[in-house]
Amino acid sequence: MDDFFEIIRSEDDALAREWLMADEKNLLLAELYIAEQQARKGGKRKTRDTHAFEVSLYENLLRLRDALWREEYTPLTGTAHVIFDPVQREIFAAPYWDRVTQHWVVNNIDRWWDKRLIYDSYSCRVGKGTKFGVERLRHHILSVKLSNPTKRVFVVKLDITGYFMHIKRELMLARVLWGLDRQFDGNKSKRYKMLKHAITEIILDDPIEGVRIEGSYEDWRNLPEDKSLFCQPEGQGMVIGNLTSQDFSNIYLDMLDRFVTLRLGWKHYGRYVDDFYLVVTEDELSQVRRDIKAIDTFLNGIGLSLNRKKTRIISIEEGVPFLGMVVKSGAIVPGKRIRNNFLNSAYKLVNGDGSVESIVSYLGLLMHSNSIKMTSDIFERVGWEYNW
Repeated sequence: MDDFFEIIRSEDDALAREWLMADEKNLLLAELYIAEQQARKGGKRKTRDTHAFEVSLYENLLRLRDALWREEYTPLTGTAHVIFDPVQREIFAAPYWDRVTQHWVVNNIDRWWDKRLIYDSYSCRVGKGTKFGVERLRHHILSVKLSNPTKRVFVVKLDITGYFMHIKRELMLARVLWGLDRQFDGNKSKRYKMLKHAITEIILDDPIEGVRIEGSYEDWRNLPEDKSLFCQPEGQGMVIGNLTSQDFSNIYLDMLDRFVTLRLGWKHYGRYVDDFYLVVTEDELSQVRRDIKAIDTFLNGIGLSLNRKKTRIISIEEGVPFLGMVVKSGAIVPGKRIRNNFLNSAYKLVNGDGSVESIVSYLGLLMHSNSIKMTSDIFERVGWEYNW
């Protein structure tokens, strides 16, 4: 055990390379150690099973390695609870054993998929994310506006109805394995077999079977049925918070990205999870209205549908809400939710219930927007000095 940690943490590259190449199982063990470090870093709170895994780290990594090697890995039973801030929603938490496995899977397939995904797919990708997505929307608006200075410019906002709750697991599995087959190019190696087994177990796992409820069943009162896995048909719905759910959901909608950009031919398009947009001129509105129907038909073919209540055509002069910000041709300003949450966090800190880290986090987020006046107003309301 001591030799393992010494070799993994060693600065002697030759020694580490020799150990890793000596046995493919050694390499798998090292990869799981890296995945565990990622899961540990990404955890928002230390749970009992996290502590239990870390106390006997080497033994648990060995158990997980052997389960994957023998293709006997099975997800464990998780927990479920409801939160109410900022909105009421259902949270499923996977055991640490499964979170480590999810990191290992993502580490093995992400590089291949990242080369395939379109540039304007923003979620679950290194170097991208919400800030990048907001800036890209502004880029598209400016590009269309500068290319068509005499035309009015609009952003078509589109959203998928209850995306995670309506995902058909068998369809999701088929798509992820489609990519795995091409990644390995017909080479049915041991690694391919382990990944195929783990991915299948993760996607087809029924998260509500044997789940442990934290809190009270009354917490689910007033939660809409399309927001709860407990109300979905068998084989439908994915846990929102799991790393693999986020990653696989991005992979699944790569089909949508390619349909819109390649089949329909729209250039100024971007997507973050199930929230996507088109930037068009006034002359293109009639075509885009026809293509909205085509997009909905395409989504129906993969078990999904557009949320017509959230389909909006917005003039850029109004400001376009996207990922918590409001994007205009000349500026990016915080949306109402960010403003209200920042204000609530400030009041909590003043009253002794909040944290400095929360305020620092919001300030870091707001650095990338035109928010000096808003920040000044919030500081004045809670009685803080603002002299930037």
